[in-house]
Amino acid sequence: MRKNIGSKKPKKVKKKVIIIIVLVIFLIGGGLGYYGYKNNWFAKKIVKVEKKKKKAEKHNLKIFDLNSNQRPYAVMIDNVKDARPQYGISKAYMLYEIIVEGGLTRMMALFKDVEVDQIGPVRSSRHYFLDYAMENDAIYTHFGWSPFAEADIANYHINNLNGLENPAKMFWRDSKLHKAPHNAYTSTKNIQAAANKKGYRQTSDDYMILNYDYKEFNLSNIYNENVTAANEIKLVYSKSVNSSYTYDSENKLYKKFENGVEHKDAATDTQLAIKNIIIIENIKNYSLDSYGRQNIENVGSGTGYYITNGESIKITWEKQDRQSKTVYKDENGKIIKVNDGNTFVHLIPTTGSVSIA
Repeated sequence: MRKNIGSKKPKKVKKKVIIIIVLVIFLIGGGLGYYGYKNNWFAKKIVKVEKKKKKAEKHNLKIFDLNSNQRPYAVMIDNVKDARPQYGISKAYMLYEIIVEGGLTRMMALFKDVEVDQIGPVRSSRHYFLDYAMENDAIYTHFGWSPFAEADIANYHINNLNGLENPAKMFWRDSKLHKAPHNAYTSTKNIQAAANKKGYRQTSDDYMILNYDYKEFNLSNIYNENVTAANEIKLVYSKSVNSSYTYDSENKLYKKFENGVEHKDAATDTQLAIKNIIIIENIKNYSLDSYGRQNIENVGSGTGYYITNGESIKITWEKQDRQSKTVYKDENGKIIKVNDGNTFVHLIPTTGSVSIA
């Protein structure tokens, strides 16, 4: 009887094919490995990855971390003579100064990606500061409020932390530093704890207001003939309050003065040094009640100045409504670039004045 041996051949052939494929893969892999070793390919690949990583890090900002989604904290800062020097304001990435009753001013400081052990003195809210807390998507911190601010905080559902309630015991007073009511303080750690207790969202992807450029620039390199010198700036709010700056060309920063006196951060005992100054001019203001509490017309459009590195340009601003972001443009209608650094925004009333030289 003849044996059927044909069925065994395919198995042997298949086995040989697998062995050949494995050998080919081994030879190709070995060849690539030898080539990579010979030409330093792996080392070059690592260097390339490291360069890409460093480039990404370089494109981050110094003023805050672009890779962080931490929500900003906005803190109302007392700015009367008895409240100065204040604490922690030099660590703010953005500050606003606006007129209040009696021709005085109050400030709002914005903090992000920093730890500040003492901030203040913290003072009560005025309703138009809420517009700038909302456009920065910030958790709003204050100690008391005007009736108009109290109503607007409720109407706009603003995440706020009020010293009258003092959630998580976030505020403390220090009579050794200043007399009440100019001696209420908090910290970023306390703000975070109080916000957690309230259940407020602490992340944001909508906090950015300004168009920062990570590369240092001079306005004269962009705008040519439209640029003027800005070494001395004086901003008059009223007969009793003015802010002024002197340019420090060595450090490319503006040293701030309040009523002619160095405006200092008591925590560091150093004068405020500002990279960018934005001025919104001719803001109409008027009294709302017998206490002289103010209203300002900051929705719409108007003119102002952007100042950095010893130079100034005229700008325009637009704000569609109280919740929308203020958009700052040059005279050609393009959104301005802003140098990487802290920014002070001044809203100057029509009864005030702006001097740049």
